[in-house]
Amino acid sequence: MGAYRGGPRTFAVVGLSSKPIHVFGRPWYKCEWISNNGSSMRSKAYKMLPDWGYGRVYTVVVVNCTFPVNPNQGNAGGKLMVNAYYGESQRKYEKFVALEEAPGSYNESKYHPPYQYEYLYCGSSLYGNLSAARMREWMAYHAWFFGPSSHFVFHDAGGVSPEVRAALKPWVRAGRATVQDIRGQAEFDGYYYNQFLVVNDCLHRYRYAANWTFYFDVDEYIYLPENNTLESVLQEFSDYTQFTIEQNPMSSVLCLNDSIEEYSREWGFEKLLFRESREGIRRDRKYAIQAKNAYATGVHMSENVIGKTLHKTETKIRYYHYHNSITVPGELCREFVPPSAKNNVTWYNKLPYVYDDNMKKLARIIKEFERQNIGNIQANS
Repeated sequence: MGAYRGGPRTFAVVGLSSKPIHVFGRPWYKCEWISNNGSSMRSKAYKMLPDWGYGRVYTVVVVNCTFPVNPNQGNAGGKLMVNAYYGESQRKYEKFVALEEAPGSYNESKYHPPYQYEYLYCGSSLYGNLSAARMREWMAYHAWFFGPSSHFVFHDAGGVSPEVRAALKPWVRAGRATVQDIRGQAEFDGYYYNQFLVVNDCLHRYRYAANWTFYFDVDEYIYLPENNTLESVLQEFSDYTQFTIEQNPMSSVLCLNDSIEEYSREWGFEKLLFRESREGIRRDRKYAIQAKNAYATGVHMSENVIGKTLHKTETKIRYYHYHNSITVPGELCREFVPPSAKNNVTWYNKLPYVYDDNMKKLARIIKEFERQNIGNIQANS
């Protein structure tokens, strides 16, 4: 999938490998730098399997190659070669060029702050019939939330239709977003559109692009409770390599039966105002990471980091999860509850919901922000 320099002495190679070989065999890797000046240097590689066995025919492998010194110290350029061994024997292996550096291209300053961005978003694989309207809303909200020193990386696994592309295009043109074409991954039977492959490629491709890298999905909205600011929260968390974020699970069908509201003109997070309120149950979390301290990563957190992980974050930062809303064509409001539900518990499909309008309060600000930054755009539902 990709190979990247991870600093003066280290490289990461991200790809897919046969899952049976890794389950039943003992494959291993070796790295060699062949300089353009004729010298070479070898190092044993450290392999990581970040998908925790979720792989199918293929599993994700991240190979770390760390040399005793910078193998391209004189900036003559060269090639990083990888030997992939099938088992303990050194006789049977595949050899390939993982990365090439042109003469003069190594730049030490890239691996030290200040970085290009404060915040980077690494999105999982986008697939299926995504709603262009929901993508438009998500992008406008998070461009506002993360501010001008942020960048968004989306991965198109077949979900970026012409309508979705049109919704993202103004932000791509403005330099705020990048859409990576990963449709070719469909040929390789890995876990869930190869999302572990995608998040690891994004981690290493942009490892030194930002101070913090965020991992969450396009039906999830990061939110700061109690008048926190993103800057103050991340300053407080700066001693940690990563922190996880607790979710507020929202109904994607319930709306208030309010005759004054024109729901067809409202954005999704403006009208989906009922939060599932069970307590004491474990829910999926998302996370942010200081990528420079991570060697590999996962969908919900990384287990391959230097440094500490913080989980007790719910009073500082959370995310609203509008599950199953991103692929709904047309109107989201499909079940209406009386206005009295604002003050009562609503039971729906045997689950309790309470009224929560925190996101609705931000809708006007977000719409004005979008208008000022990219003008008036139209996106189909």
